[in-house]
Formats: sequence, structure tokens, C-alpha cells
Amino acid sequence: MSGSCLNRRTDLRTDLKVLQKQCDYFADSSITTHLLHAIPTLLLILNQHRQIVFGNRTLLELIGIGDAEGVYGRRPGEALSCVNTHGSAGVDCGTSQACEACGMLAAILTSLAGRREVRECRFMRHSAGKTEAIDLLVWATPLEFGAETFTVFALSDISHEKRRQALERIFFHDILNVVGSIKGFSELLRDYDPDDRREIYQVIYDAAGQMIDEIEAQRTLSAAESKELVVRPGPIVITPFLQQLVEIYRQHEVARGRRIELRGPLPDGGLVSDRVILARILGNMLKNALEASEEGEAVSIGCFRKEGRIEFQVRNGAVIPPTVRMEIFQRSFSTKGIGRGLGTYSMKILSEYLEGDVSFSSSDDSGTIFRLCLPQAPVEPCTGR
Repeated sequence: MSGSCLNRRTDLRTDLKVLQKQCDYFADSSITTHLLHAIPTLLLILNQHRQIVFGNRTLLELIGIGDAEGVYGRRPGEALSCVNTHGSAGVDCGTSQACEACGMLAAILTSLAGRREVRECRFMRHSAGKTEAIDLLVWATPLEFGAETFTVFALSDISHEKRRQALERIFFHDILNVVGSIKGFSELLRDYDPDDRREIYQVIYDAAGQMIDEIEAQRTLSAAESKELVVRPGPIVITPFLQQLVEIYRQHEVARGRRIELRGPLPDGGLVSDRVILARILGNMLKNALEASEEGEAVSIGCFRKEGRIEFQVRNGAVIPPTVRMEIFQRSFSTKGIGRGLGTYSMKILSEYLEGDVSFSSSDDSGTIFRLCLPQAPVEPCTGR
């Protein structure tokens, strides 16, 4: 292995010569090395500074490099293009505030302390220009070799299993509840006088609409994750678009006892984007904000032009705890409980199809504000919605 492949940041890391020697420990052509490469699970060996000194062929294929030297000296999150160590984030793996909730880091640190650890880990990685959600089951096992301490680190991708579990919960719980409500109210119609039926008709109609919306949301998300979502951009006039969105969600179940305010002034004209995807993202923001609000409280939505970009904002008065903020946008995480929602993750994934970005801030002074920034140039006002 040439020393040039280790020409990267070394602060708080192993000296390059020592790292070279550690990599050489596991670089021979023995039957053991061949077996490690044959394992279909991602497998790494890490030194005491959590740097990779061996990566098997399955790992190399995932990250798209042909030579293990390309990962030597990196940490797992850096090799896997975790969003917290990629691009503008640019921090060392394991050193950011977001890393406090990382299952990979927790397992590795436990192993370096001498104990085997098994954890689940969820994170977002950059792949082919898009953000991809990954759920992993990780094993970290201590290894003593050459009077040095290492960690044998194995990772199994359980993303498909997590997706299946989420869909099962949605369809077996949420949608089954809605269908049960429709059935129950339908039975009531048999005994109600004609003058009393209008309200029940409306309840059934609204419930059916919610079920269709949930199914459409899952279908859109599935298409986005499989990179099959088709974007159909067109002109959107901002003011009537937001007015219509607000009216729709004022009728939603989660808005009961709460208010939605359209905050102005709104910018003149419009933008070019996919109306359906944009409505889905902002709708998720509104639903999450309403669910985080107490009865009697208000949620606001507005839009601004900022340096050639369009920024939508949805605000509520609640404050997200610091520990929760680290996991917002993860696929398997929900503020509503384990497996109970994909709203923030869906916002993040869908925004990339609009070449935009979703972010948030949360503080005692301003509450919680979710933002969607779109780069599309504005268009002249047009008729219709």
C-alpha cells in the first residue's frame, strides 16, 4: 500500500506510518483474508481511532471503489458518505453533535472499551446526487492483534425490512382504523333519519379522503426511494396555491381545535415546480406542526423571496428537544413514536426531486420553523391555480 493513499487529515488520528503498519496486518493473501472478502455483509476492521485498516469487497462495491486503499484511514461515516461528514458539513466522523445519536459510533466505542456490542443505526448518505436513508444492524467486536486494540465491525443493511415494517404499521394500523370508521358510520346510516344523515355523509367522505391521501403519500415516497418518481414541473401562482393548501388542511383531522394562519405579505407572481410534490412536502410540514401544537394554538405558513430563491416556512410554537433534533429526517425516526410516521423524512427526500432543500430551526424564542428552499426562478403571474 502506498503512503500517498493516506494523504488526508490526521488530526486526532493515527500517525500515517503506524496506520500503514496496521493496514499491512490485514493485507496479506491468506485464506482468512479471502474469507473476509467473500462475506456478503459489510465488514471493516478499525483501529483505536476508529479508522478503517481493512474493508472487505462488499463494502468496496457499496461505495463504488475498486481498491481497499481508497478507504484506509477513513472512519465508517466518511466511507459511507454520511450527510454529517459529506459536502458542506465537512466534519470528522464521530465529532459532530449529530453523531451523539449514532448507533455505529456507540457500538464502536463500546467495543474499543473491550465489550462486544450490537446496535441498530439509521443515517442518511449521499448517493448518486440524492440523499438515501440507510438502516443498519451493526456488530462491533474487540480484537487484540500485535499488542494493539482493534474493532471488527460488521454492518447489515436492514433498510428493506424497516420499510416493510413501516408499511405494515401504516396499512394494518392507520388505514385499518380509517376503514373501520367508515364501516361504523355507514352502519349508523341505517338507523338515522334522512335529516340527520348529512353530517355522517361528510364524515365518511373525509375519512375516505384521508385514506386515499395516505396511500398516495406512500406511493409517492416509494417511487422517490426507488428513483422512479417523475417530476412534472409547471407554473404555480404562490398566493392561490397556499390559500388552497391552507383550506384543505383546515379540514384535516389533526387541525381540530387548532388554527392555520397564512402569513403575509406573500410574494407576487409564482414559480415553476411540480405542484403535487410541492403540496405533499408543505402538507407534511403543516400536519407535523399541527400535531406538535396544543388545542387553541396556531400554526402559520408563509413564503418569501431570498436571493433568487423561494423559501416556504411553516411555524408552530413547540420546541423540539435537542436529542430529537439530531434524528429529524431519519427514515425510521418519528417524534410520534417508533414507526409512527415518515413525514420529515419524506420532506427531505421529495425536496431533492425539486432541486431544493429542507431544514429547520427550533428555539424558545421562535418555536419550530421548517423551511423549504427552492432554486427555481420566479415566473410571471398567470391565471388559474
